[in-house]
Amino acid sequence: MADLSDLAAFAAVGAVSALAVCGDRYAVRLSAPAGSSEIIKLPPFMESANLPDPPDNLPSLTSALQLDSLRATLLEAQLMRDSVKQQIKLNYQLNVARVQRLNDVDSLRMNFKLATNDTVRALIYSRMAEIYLNYDTISNKKKQLLYQNHAIDYTLLAIHKYASIDDSTSLRKCFDNLAKVYYSQKKYSQAKWFILQSNTLSRATNDIPNIISSLLVLSMVKRDIKDYSLAMSDLDEAMQLSKASHSQKAQLEVMKNYVSLYHQVKNYPKEVAMLKKEDSLKESIRKNEKAQLMAKLATQNALQKKKADSLQTKKKLYSSNTHKLYKSNSPKKIDSL
Repeated sequence: MADLSDLAAFAAVGAVSALAVCGDRYAVRLSAPAGSSEIIKLPPFMESANLPDPPDNLPSLTSALQLDSLRATLLEAQLMRDSVKQQIKLNYQLNVARVQRLNDVDSLRMNFKLATNDTVRALIYSRMAEIYLNYDTISNKKKQLLYQNHAIDYTLLAIHKYASIDDSTSLRKCFDNLAKVYYSQKKYSQAKWFILQSNTLSRATNDIPNIISSLLVLSMVKRDIKDYSLAMSDLDEAMQLSKASHSQKAQLEVMKNYVSLYHQVKNYPKEVAMLKKEDSLKESIRKNEKAQLMAKLATQNALQKKKADSLQTKKKLYSSNTHKLYKSNSPKKIDSL
């Protein structure tokens, strides 16, 4: 049987090894039991042994856990960002709806005092400008001019706010409105400058309908300042874009402007020819709209028939099942003895 002192020594060695695995900072000093002057010696193979290395897969396991944690954090951040975007969009739509319901300037001014950000302030300025942009419904010339000037003032204020929040779509609309007012006032230089800004923004986003619209206004301005060749050039480009985008209604608007331009330069044969093309296109649009309406009605009728057939099938099935159930539950005839 092994000596008790040897067993104690090996037990102590086990304790040292266990502590050493936890880290070099743990220092262990072993001594013999109380009352003994003998120092416990470690076995030679333990004195020269190195601490055991961690398992090979521990670093990769740690990295994988960290990566999963980062992915989870990133996903959570993306979800939060998307939620915030949705909330901002919803708030914007609600603000637009609320502001659009206000039809008097005094109410809009009161709301402006309560506005907390530039987005709402820009919306309020735009709504004020919209109210004054109805100047063409006013017969009194002095009041009409007052409305036009107010429309310009509030639109310029809206432009300042939209520029600060980088809202290019609203900026383009503001430029269109200013071009309209200045054109009405026969201030062609200002009208031309603002519609060019609108055209530039539309081209930057490849907004074909608004490129065409701005080209038509440009053509009108140039026609009125007797720059006929450039006015014709704008109409030619607008027609090319209209055909390329397969927009018959846009083509019709361009044709109307061709007619006005030909009439102004007294090119009556081309004016008559364009009027014929315009009438032909109107008829084509009418036929297309009628065909689309008929197709829509046919689709609706087919859906209604399908629903009616489905309902009839269900009724028949229900009636059949009810009849079978009744027969199976009816009292059986009892033969007489």
